[in-house]
Amino acid sequence: MKTTRLLVTLLSLVLFLFHPIQVAAAGPLVLLMTIDGSISAATQQYLARGIQTAEQDGAEVLILQLNTPGGDIDSMNKMVEDIRASTVPVVVYVAPRGAWAASAGTIITLAGHADAMAPETEIGAASPVGSQGEDLSTTEQAKVKAIMDATVRSLAEHRGSQAIALAQSTIDNAKAVSYTEARNAGLVDIIASDVSDLLRQLDGFTVQMASGPRTLHTTGAVTEVLGMSLIEQLLALLIDPNVVFILLAIGVQALLIELTHPGGWVPGFIGVVSLVLAAYGLGYLPVNWFGLVFILAAFVLFILDIKAPTHGALTVTGVVSFIVGALVLFNSAGTPQFQRVSLPLVVFVGVFIGLIFAVILSYALRAQNRPVITGQEGLRGQFGIATMDFNPTGQVQTESELWSAELAEGSGKVHKGDRVEVVMVDGLRLKVRKVDHA
Repeated sequence: MKTTRLLVTLLSLVLFLFHPIQVAAAGPLVLLMTIDGSISAATQQYLARGIQTAEQDGAEVLILQLNTPGGDIDSMNKMVEDIRASTVPVVVYVAPRGAWAASAGTIITLAGHADAMAPETEIGAASPVGSQGEDLSTTEQAKVKAIMDATVRSLAEHRGSQAIALAQSTIDNAKAVSYTEARNAGLVDIIASDVSDLLRQLDGFTVQMASGPRTLHTTGAVTEVLGMSLIEQLLALLIDPNVVFILLAIGVQALLIELTHPGGWVPGFIGVVSLVLAAYGLGYLPVNWFGLVFILAAFVLFILDIKAPTHGALTVTGVVSFIVGALVLFNSAGTPQFQRVSLPLVVFVGVFIGLIFAVILSYALRAQNRPVITGQEGLRGQFGIATMDFNPTGQVQTESELWSAELAEGSGKVHKGDRVEVVMVDGLRLKVRKVDHA
């Protein structure tokens, strides 16, 4: 009977623990995402995942908090497509204070079903540039500019003529405006100090969706933050010019070590992985590929200084070539400031690599000047013990070997057990002299 009661109690406990508990929703769900940095494939994947999550969870609204200097045009276009195709209203919020939605960020902001800006923020300067950071001039590049011009006109057409004119000016004249200027022109809908203020103002706000107008209800909303995944963070990191530069430096150096000292797989593996990761970032950054010539020439000079020492002259030249190559690669004229590599970092890495090769060079020079310590020549100057009386020839034991020997000129008589020094090696016979025991 007790056993039955115990089983019933345990069964009831299990049913209680695993029975789904119905909890009334505290309020509408608001999904909050943050993009703080350049626009790239990583941010596009992040936004696409956020929109999919918002649709699956039945969110009332998706807020994209944006702070960007611009970025990749292809990724921007995909983000605009994702926003406009979303069944959940997407509100683009330029924040926090001091943030800006420049270049590609301007068009992404306009693509939102509603847009907002925090005080002390800016928007604009959306003129497209070429892959090397240069102004557009060719027919093909001019077409890109014309398409972007048409895109902002389409996105701002419901905001009035003044907003359309300002939007076009951000493309044609690279104009940038403050949050108050953008609001006065009707380019943005709301000025909000923070997310709570934004949600308060969005309550009752009507947005135009593909299915028709929709009124937002954000009173008592539950805000859920959706951050970047580990992979998305890694991809975003790999387009940082400073990170790409470091990976490139490590990769080239590791491969040269592997090529000059074959047999070990670790330097080669590190070099290949570093260069593959660097290649991903170089595919998105506006770089001048001519800089790679200087960087490769620098490492060739380092290797030559080790093989044919010039007392550091080639190493110094290599450091200069490395620094120039990095600056040409990443910091060419016209490259946006946010996509440039740090000058102090370039100088530090160049000098550090130069010091490494200088240390290697010093060991190489020291090895060249070191006396021979192997083979027969290595016996000169060694000491041994006479195993018999010399008259004038005999045998000595040195370096654990027994050698035929004869007395060198000027040497005193040698008896069995005397200590001798090898003066010269003559074929298979040593010339020795007696050494005073003291």
